[in-house]
Amino acid sequence: MYKRPMHDEDDDEPDHITLSDDDLDALEEEIPLLRGVRAFAEEAALVPWFGNVGRPLDREIRALSRSYLDGLGFPDVDVARVTEWADALDAASGLDFDTAQWEAEESLRAGLASEALDRLSEHGLTIALTHVSAILGERVGAAVRDAAAFAEIEDDALLNAAAGAAIQAAHGATLALITEAEADHPFHRKFALFARGRWPIGIAGLTFNLF
Repeated sequence: MYKRPMHDEDDDEPDHITLSDDDLDALEEEIPLLRGVRAFAEEAALVPWFGNVGRPLDREIRALSRSYLDGLGFPDVDVARVTEWADALDAASGLDFDTAQWEAEESLRAGLASEALDRLSEHGLTIALTHVSAILGERVGAAVRDAAAFAEIEDDALLNAAAGAAIQAAHGATLALITEAEADHPFHRKFALFARGRWPIGIAGLTFNLF
């Protein structure tokens, strides 16, 4: 733990914090991981957030979707293209009645978070996730509003849901990065879909709605 040395109240010298060997070792181990998170956030800020929503699904997008669905445990679910913002609103609204995907992702998220705490302190993990949000929040919010403006969509609830989903996907990818999860981990795949300008809205029944 941090130890603050005794000092005279009249002493003009500033307080000094000394670290134990264990403290120093822990900090040194965390620095490379936090640097990796910073690099990830900076790169993520440059992707075309929501820049390709509604466009046809090419082979790469279908492959990423298939990998995400299989990894999440939904091999029987097929990807379906959402073409319009109005349809995206309907698809997003329907998620309130279908929680299977949410439960599967939450289970994965809890597992990665637990593993991440074996590599970072709780404070370090909080810093990492907060940094990602700080770097991406304004960028993602502006991007979704720019994309929706072309369709004259001004539904704040819909746009906030889209931006929130993007930040959540970035957090998931951050956990996968910290824990060195495999490249085909569902959180890597989901973020990859966002990074290609799409919005993977979610699963409803046997359909994965991808905008």
